[in-house]
Amino acid sequence: MTAFQDGIFAFFAAVGVVTLVWLAAGAFLRAGRPVIPDLTLALSLRGDAPAMEQDVRELRRVLRQLPASRLVLVDCGLSDEARRLAQYLADREGGAELVAAEEFRLR
Repeated sequence: MTAFQDGIFAFFAAVGVVTLVWLAAGAFLRAGRPVIPDLTLALSLRGDAPAMEQDVRELRRVLRQLPASRLVLVDCGLSDEARRLAQYLADREGGAELVAAEEFRLR
Protein backbone atom coordinates (compact mmCIF):
# COMPACT_ATOMS: atom_id res chain seq x y z
CA MET A 1 0.00 0.00 0.00
CA THR A 2 2.87 2.38 0.74
CA ALA A 3 4.35 1.74 -2.72
CA PHE A 4 1.02 2.74 -4.24
CA GLN A 5 0.88 5.92 -2.14
CA ASP A 6 4.49 6.73 -3.02
CA GLY A 7 3.61 6.27 -6.70
CA ILE A 8 0.66 8.65 -6.39
CA PHE A 9 2.80 11.26 -4.61
CA ALA A 10 5.51 10.91 -7.27
CA PHE A 11 2.93 11.35 -10.03
CA PHE A 12 1.49 14.54 -8.52
CA ALA A 13 4.98 15.89 -7.85
CA ALA A 14 5.93 15.31 -11.49
CA VAL A 15 2.74 16.99 -12.69
CA GLY A 16 3.47 19.95 -10.41
CA VAL A 17 7.02 20.32 -11.71
CA VAL A 18 5.87 20.10 -15.34
CA THR A 19 3.19 22.72 -14.65
CA LEU A 20 5.72 25.11 -13.12
CA VAL A 21 8.12 24.66 -16.04
CA TRP A 22 5.25 25.19 -18.50
CA LEU A 23 4.16 28.43 -16.78
CA ALA A 24 7.73 29.74 -16.60
CA ALA A 25 8.39 28.95 -20.27
CA GLY A 26 5.10 30.57 -21.27
CA ALA A 27 5.92 33.74 -19.34
CA PHE A 28 9.41 33.84 -20.82
CA LEU A 29 8.24 33.33 -24.41
CA ARG A 30 5.33 35.74 -24.07
CA ALA A 31 7.66 38.49 -22.81
CA GLY A 32 9.29 38.63 -26.24
CA ARG A 33 6.11 39.41 -28.18
CA PRO A 34 6.36 42.51 -30.33
CA VAL A 35 4.36 45.52 -29.26
CA ILE A 36 4.02 48.12 -31.97
CA PRO A 37 2.31 51.19 -30.53
CA ASP A 38 -0.49 52.73 -32.58
CA LEU A 39 -0.43 50.11 -35.32
CA THR A 40 -3.47 50.49 -37.57
CA LEU A 41 -4.74 47.65 -39.73
CA ALA A 42 -7.02 49.08 -42.43
CA LEU A 43 -9.33 46.91 -44.52
CA SER A 44 -10.82 48.69 -47.52
CA LEU A 45 -14.26 47.38 -48.46
CA ARG A 46 -16.36 48.00 -51.55
CA GLY A 47 -19.44 46.56 -53.16
CA ASP A 48 -20.92 43.52 -51.46
CA ALA A 49 -17.55 42.57 -49.90
CA PRO A 50 -18.24 38.81 -49.97
CA ALA A 51 -15.10 37.86 -48.00
CA MET A 52 -15.46 40.59 -45.36
CA GLU A 53 -16.29 38.26 -42.46
CA GLN A 54 -13.35 35.97 -43.17
CA ASP A 55 -11.00 38.93 -43.57
CA VAL A 56 -12.13 40.48 -40.30
CA ARG A 57 -11.77 37.12 -38.54
CA GLU A 58 -8.20 36.78 -39.83
CA LEU A 59 -7.31 40.35 -38.85
CA ARG A 60 -8.82 39.73 -35.39
CA ARG A 61 -6.41 36.80 -35.04
CA VAL A 62 -3.52 39.10 -35.96
CA LEU A 63 -4.75 41.75 -33.51
CA ARG A 64 -4.56 39.25 -30.65
CA GLN A 65 -0.82 38.94 -31.32
CA LEU A 66 -0.34 42.73 -31.52
CA PRO A 67 -2.08 44.10 -28.43
CA ALA A 68 -1.58 47.83 -29.05
CA SER A 69 -3.17 47.84 -32.50
CA ARG A 70 -6.59 48.75 -33.91
CA LEU A 71 -8.67 47.70 -36.89
CA VAL A 72 -10.31 50.18 -39.25
CA LEU A 73 -12.90 49.03 -41.78
CA VAL A 74 -12.85 51.62 -44.57
CA ASP A 75 -16.10 52.02 -46.50
CA CYS A 76 -15.04 52.61 -50.11
CA GLY A 77 -18.54 52.19 -51.57
CA LEU A 78 -20.22 49.36 -49.70
CA SER A 79 -23.75 48.28 -50.48
CA ASP A 80 -26.35 48.98 -47.77
CA GLU A 81 -26.47 45.38 -46.60
CA ALA A 82 -22.67 45.07 -46.54
CA ARG A 83 -22.42 48.39 -44.64
CA ARG A 84 -24.79 47.06 -41.96
CA LEU A 85 -22.70 43.90 -41.68
CA ALA A 86 -19.49 45.93 -41.47
CA GLN A 87 -21.00 48.09 -38.72
CA TYR A 88 -22.06 44.96 -36.83
CA LEU A 89 -18.55 43.48 -37.12
CA ALA A 90 -16.96 46.76 -36.00
CA ASP A 91 -19.30 46.99 -32.99
CA ARG A 92 -18.66 43.37 -32.04
CA GLU A 93 -14.88 43.71 -32.24
CA GLY A 94 -13.24 45.86 -29.57
CA GLY A 95 -10.73 48.30 -31.00
CA ALA A 96 -12.40 48.32 -34.43
CA GLU A 97 -14.33 51.02 -36.22
CA LEU A 98 -16.08 51.61 -39.53
CA VAL A 99 -15.26 54.86 -41.30
CA ALA A 100 -16.06 56.33 -44.69
CA ALA A 101 -13.17 56.57 -47.15
CA GLU A 102 -13.29 60.39 -47.00
CA GLU A 103 -12.95 60.35 -43.20
CA PHE A 104 -10.06 57.88 -43.04
CA ARG A 105 -6.89 59.56 -41.84
CA LEU A 106 -3.78 58.09 -40.30
CA ARG A 107 -2.93 59.55 -36.94
